[in-house]
Amino acid sequence: MSPTISHKDNSRQRRPGTFNHSLDMKSGLLPPGDWDDSQLDLVGGEGDKEALLLDTDFLFFWGTVFLITTTLVALLKKENKEVSVGKEETQGITDTYKLLFEIIKMPAVLTFCLLILTAKIGFSAADAVTGLKLVEEGVPKEHLALLAVPMVPLQIILPLIISKYTAGPQPLNVFYKAMPYRLLLGLEFALLVWWTAKVEHQGGFPIYYYIILLLSYALHQVTLYSMYVSIMAFNAKVSDPLIGGTYMTLLNTVSNLGGNWPSTVALWLVDPLTVKECVGASNQNCRTPDNVELCVKLGGSCVTALDGYYMESIICVFIGFGWWFFLGPKFKKLQDEGPSSWKCKRIN
Repeated sequence: MSPTISHKDNSRQRRPGTFNHSLDMKSGLLPPGDWDDSQLDLVGGEGDKEALLLDTDFLFFWGTVFLITTTLVALLKKENKEVSVGKEETQGITDTYKLLFEIIKMPAVLTFCLLILTAKIGFSAADAVTGLKLVEEGVPKEHLALLAVPMVPLQIILPLIISKYTAGPQPLNVFYKAMPYRLLLGLEFALLVWWTAKVEHQGGFPIYYYIILLLSYALHQVTLYSMYVSIMAFNAKVSDPLIGGTYMTLLNTVSNLGGNWPSTVALWLVDPLTVKECVGASNQNCRTPDNVELCVKLGGSCVTALDGYYMESIICVFIGFGWWFFLGPKFKKLQDEGPSSWKCKRIN
């Protein structure tokens, strides 16, 4: 299911589109591997591995349902031929790409693209690195995967609730209001990772730890979906209906890219920002792989003095608040642009 809409009345499709996208992302919750009885109990298996559906069974069942329902729609649904269909803006691939370049060159669209490509830098450390650091501190990957299960109802309900506040003329207000809370949760995630190393977990992490982790994740999902639905609603609102989903697909692609490239950079910067010291060998350091190897050869070992994740989290939050304070108001003002600022010029 794609979050982009190809119908002319994009605003009407905003809620079901987001709802379907949420459902689409919930498959494959349980990772493969050998599950012990305690893990099976958490998902209702009561120690019976046969009670769980395998990924192949899950995909086969819903694939069959998808084929049946799609076939029924094709056979039983009839097009309303009385409705007049306007002339399409594009008639081929070449024409479409030419039009996309024309869209990007429009001042309002170009401003939106530049702002949305930098808006999510402040969340990159929390979104991309936190889970890896929790695993590094000893939290089992299977348990982290199981924490996603109780989030499914929340992730389905949230778009329906939030869309009530983004259906008006200023959907980006929700994005702007949710941003500082999501940034602060990034600092809370860093504290959570630091606290994880202090929690006694020789026999497994205590239940209160998972409760706090679950609550943190739930709060993060509220802020994340508030911003996500807000952007979806704005894209649906300004997209030129004359070219269907092409316009909205472009805006959504840029929005997704704005979240993906900062996460990639954040993952790459963790190691360079990490400070390590050579313990057990005098006058040595661990700045480069060669230095690490030399330290080990001299009988020492490299010990992390400062994890780059914490430094990166603070830097990202500062950048995020800087964007929110200086560029956030400009981002909101895009809502005040008239419809003509977003309309495409027809290519002759």
